[in-house]
Amino acid sequence: MAPARLNRPRVALRALFWEFLKVSLFAAGGGIAWAHRVAVDRRGWLSDAEFTDIVSLCQFMPGPNVVGVAVCVGAKLRGAAGAVAATAGFVVLPGVAGFAIGTWLFRHTGIAMLQHILMGISAAAAGLMIATGLRLLRAYRRQPPALLIAALAFAGLALAKYPLLVVLVACAPLGIGAAALVGLRAR
Repeated sequence: MAPARLNRPRVALRALFWEFLKVSLFAAGGGIAWAHRVAVDRRGWLSDAEFTDIVSLCQFMPGPNVVGVAVCVGAKLRGAAGAVAATAGFVVLPGVAGFAIGTWLFRHTGIAMLQHILMGISAAAAGLMIATGLRLLRAYRRQPPALLIAALAFAGLALAKYPLLVVLVACAPLGIGAAALVGLRAR
């Protein structure tokens, strides 16, 4: 992970809770993009590189990536209490609302208007994911090995349609090796 920035102000637990609650409530399908906006752009809690490292780690963790992001951001900023606060903000109320809305939608899947609304939301979520991926890649724009590995991962997932786990298992050793080589050259 990227080194922590010095002189980082202490983040209030309630701020972690409320910000991740807002991420969960307003980020239909694009939670990572909203989490980035909050943690990096708006609040300045993390740098782009720190956030990218967290997202990279969360790709390997089981469960939804954005929940892992909430855990890691909270833990980085306030330890275990921060992890609990950020995760609770992301999961508790939105989980109850999501369950209720999902139950209602499941009963009404045959309504054409509802299908069109959900298709529109899905398209917007896909656009947010692509934009977030490109934004996270900016931190590595001057590192050709990282760009090559990103291109290989994209090709494996989007073009060859390999499962995510296969792409991660194939690309992770390449990324670790490339980072080690860059580190050796920097010495």
